[in-house]
Amino acid sequence: MKKDNLVTQQRVRMQAERAEDGLGPTSDIGSRLRALYGAVQDEGVPDQLLDLLEKLDSAEKAQNDKSSNRGGE
Repeated sequence: MKKDNLVTQQRVRMQAERAEDGLGPTSDIGSRLRALYGAVQDEGVPDQLLDLLEKLDSAEKAQNDKSSNRGGE
């Protein structure tokens, strides 16, 4: 129990220090970072990237098929 209490006290101290340095969850920086992250999440995946991923999947499948054919001979 003493270890749990010590960990809890350390967390409280860290949260207090963070609030003092202006980097708490309600700070201006935190709000801006959340907004930026939300905007990035809302962006779609570019078509070029999707095409590259499809090519990679095809190349991996071809490599796996080639490897499995060698093992069966």
